[in-house]
Amino acid sequence: MRISVTEAVQRLQSGGIVAIPTETVYGLAANALRPQSVARVFEAKQRPFFDPLIVHLPDASALPALVRDIPVAAERLMQRFWPGPLTLVLHKQNIVPDLVTAGLPTVAVRVPNHPMALEILAQCGCTLAAPSANLFGRISPTCADDVLAQLGKRIDGVVDGGPSGVGVESTIVDFTGAQPTLLRPGGIAKEDIEALIGPLAQPSDTDTAAHAPLRAPGTSPRHYAPLTPFADRHTLPPMPNRRVGLIAFGSNTKTPRTGFA
Repeated sequence: MRISVTEAVQRLQSGGIVAIPTETVYGLAANALRPQSVARVFEAKQRPFFDPLIVHLPDASALPALVRDIPVAAERLMQRFWPGPLTLVLHKQNIVPDLVTAGLPTVAVRVPNHPMALEILAQCGCTLAAPSANLFGRISPTCADDVLAQLGKRIDGVVDGGPSGVGVESTIVDFTGAQPTLLRPGGIAKEDIEALIGPLAQPSDTDTAAHAPLRAPGTSPRHYAPLTPFADRHTLPPMPNRRVGLIAFGSNTKTPRTGFA
């Protein structure tokens, strides 16, 4: 069911789980510091517990309570891209439940850039663990109807904030290793990040192996895979009289990396 911002805040404060709009995709939110509520998110999504969650903050001032140190390069990205579709992986404080981080000593954090999401965060007075509001392994929803079609009565409501402006999930950069590493492409182009902090490392083959532990949310090898046939292309062939869905990564609109289904 569709609910108001006020109703969403009340349900989140009482331990509920609510789908909320963000600029990337709709997220299924729960109080990040209440393991019982977070467990309901995993249950509703049928998400395995080895896949960590992103914690959403009202603003950067909430970060020190959740992480142990913030590298200078991470601060530069926060100043430039927050609020926005950029997630940072940092060393966590003990207050962050292991359920949120899949037992990792790190936590993924971001500040969303959607007025309703920010209003909910401000009124809740807490941080929200919020993966995409879909069944695990399905394409992330970009409108309230998509959320209801997949999750329906599994959740305590959805706040309808209209279609998501970005339409793909946040870019994830890990700052817990020797060099900042791009773990997932998304709403912020790699080139724009590197222009601020220099080259990003890529995950090693060990990190991307099928059975390797996930270092961050939504980084499994098939995370962006749709149910329909999908092709990865650097150029698009002519496809007259066909309806084609397109996803592109990169800030160069002339030569983006693209895929179509």
